Amino acid sequence: EVQLQASGGGLVQAGGSLRLSCAASGFTFDDYAIGWFRQAPGKEREGVSCISTSDGSTYYANSVWGRFTISSDNANNTIYLQMNSLKPEDTAVYYCAAGPRTVVAGIEPLPEMYEYWGQGTLVTVSS
Repeated sequence: EVQLQASGGGLVQAGGSLRLSCAASGFTFDDYAIGWFRQAPGKEREGVSCISTSDGSTYYANSVWGRFTISSDNANNTIYLQMNSLKPEDTAVYYCAAGPRTVVAGIEPLPEMYEYWGQGTLVTVSS
């Protein structure tokens, strides 16, 4: 059974940091890229970042460039999203998802290209 378990959300003040984790199981980790998405109330889900676990290639949306860092612990099938200098506009439910590496690695994460999804974790940034 494929499982993606996102955790690490919470309430933080603007300028603060959080680290999200995504624990994956049930599929061959190296065959997939893992993406982070977020969805704010009333807005569409948007791709934030993704990483190819096989070669470490990454992608970041312009809105998070220089503030967020995605990383992979392949030994434990876990992906992290370190979020620094958080802004109120980063407030959203954050989801991790897995998509075929050959399709999604290194490009803007688009929800329709990802096969497996975890439950979201809420990040709230207060001003």
